[in-house]
Amino acid sequence: MKDWFDVTGKVSLITGGRRGLGKAMALGLVEAGANVIVVAKSSDDGNLRYEAEKLGRKIAYMQADLTDREARAGLIEKAVNQFGRLDILVNNAGFQRRSPVLEYSSSDWDADLELLLTAVLDLSQQAARVMIKQGGGKIIQVASISSFQGARNIIGYASAKHALVGLTKCLANELASQNINVNAIAPGLFETEMASHVMTDPLRANELRGRIPSGRFGQPEDMIGPLLFLASDASRHVHGHVLLVDGGWMGR
Repeated sequence: MKDWFDVTGKVSLITGGRRGLGKAMALGLVEAGANVIVVAKSSDDGNLRYEAEKLGRKIAYMQADLTDREARAGLIEKAVNQFGRLDILVNNAGFQRRSPVLEYSSSDWDADLELLLTAVLDLSQQAARVMIKQGGGKIIQVASISSFQGARNIIGYASAKHALVGLTKCLANELASQNINVNAIAPGLFETEMASHVMTDPLRANELRGRIPSGRFGQPEDMIGPLLFLASDASRHVHGHVLLVDGGWMGR
């Protein structure tokens, strides 16, 4: 029987894969047999390559500030030069700039949208050009439950994540005929550094945990299964979908 979730030998690039959800997804792809390139802002890989070697495989690491348009130029081409192709792009890089709306500056707005939206379009375009020549591929965006709800103190992040859903659907409409699947994963509250403001406040943490039907926050490894679904042939007829990984939060 065909293993519909098999990604052995596929070449994948994941942005922001040095820590948190990105790191879990990068190592998940490695363990599933994919060749993985991680792009992150830091010159330090955060022991990512060491952890991949413990799994018997290697990760290629590229340093780039994705808010810098010049740094993004030709980035996918550089990745292709390492492995000869690109099958999977995961646009995961993100940051929450926390600020009350009346104190939130226009420069913060520009920086948020550049990383969370413009860079995603740029890299998706670069990847799509490569994938069309190859005969297909997978583009996976990391959205959020903030793609569907208003939020306090993260207006740039939430606005960009709302727009990311529209971008995902637009890309899917134009690229599906080229055998390129464009979809998104929308995580809820996860125990990561990005959510440390919640995790370090016991009262707030208990309040939010009680709002989740599963009764717990997500663990980074909870992203691996959904990612492999969207990265593999299991999702070959899935286009423009946003897959919630939120413990049931949005179902309430």
